[in-house]
Amino acid sequence: MNRTTQVIAPSVLGELDRADPAHEPAWATADPYSRALHSGRGPLFLRRADGRLLPLEVERWCARADAVDLEILGRCEGSVLDIGCGPGRLVAELAEQGRRVLGIDVSEAAVTRTIAVGGPALRRSVFEPLPAEGRWGSGLLVDGNVGIGGDPRALLGRLAQVLVPGGLLIAETVPMNIDERIRVHITDAHGTRGTPFPWARLGTPALLRYGLRAGWRAVDQWTSGGRCFVVLRSRSRKRSAGPANETAVISSQRSGNPSADRPVTRGCRPAT
Repeated sequence: MNRTTQVIAPSVLGELDRADPAHEPAWATADPYSRALHSGRGPLFLRRADGRLLPLEVERWCARADAVDLEILGRCEGSVLDIGCGPGRLVAELAEQGRRVLGIDVSEAAVTRTIAVGGPALRRSVFEPLPAEGRWGSGLLVDGNVGIGGDPRALLGRLAQVLVPGGLLIAETVPMNIDERIRVHITDAHGTRGTPFPWARLGTPALLRYGLRAGWRAVDQWTSGGRCFVVLRSRSRKRSAGPANETAVISSQRSGNPSADRPVTRGCRPAT
């Protein structure tokens, strides 16, 4: 699919570097990832500079939303933006439920697959201008996407602009007390490697610290199916802008019409 086709789309791969019009985001062209999404199968890994491999759950991402996913989606409020939506299982599920939703991802393969399974998706970095910016009720950062860009403070600051004041952010964290910035590249079982890019890995305590400093308020945290989640709410403030164009924007993007724009990408505790 070319870059001028209208396609509307963490993945643990999600978005990476802050948008820079001078270059393609690092792993948007990572061939091992694209091939894995096309086939729906791994194995696929993030390889650290020290040689350690972090497995990526390609088969789960390419399947339908499971019970843990449905629990996440049931907590969303209003319209939902899935940041780093990958192959689109969450976007497709919300669209099937009749919810207003958009997935964004820097990977063309991810956006293409999201569209194929019935989800509206846009090939875009979260650090670029977005449709209905400042009017999304909820944001999703699952499947490791708190690592986007390798800078949690910058990411949380940006999401405070993207969501409606008082909006809800549901983020998945690493099931251990960890806070690290690393450089990784995508690799497969054959050793094929993509371009290195910055990433972050955060446990629940680290994400709560960054959220507090960025003005977010902790609402809830829980574990389910061996996965850990945190719910944050952004700071409320008075705004004059209204949601005039949100429905029209999402409807046009869901239809897949052409556009001049780029395609329309242990710190946990159990819930009580």
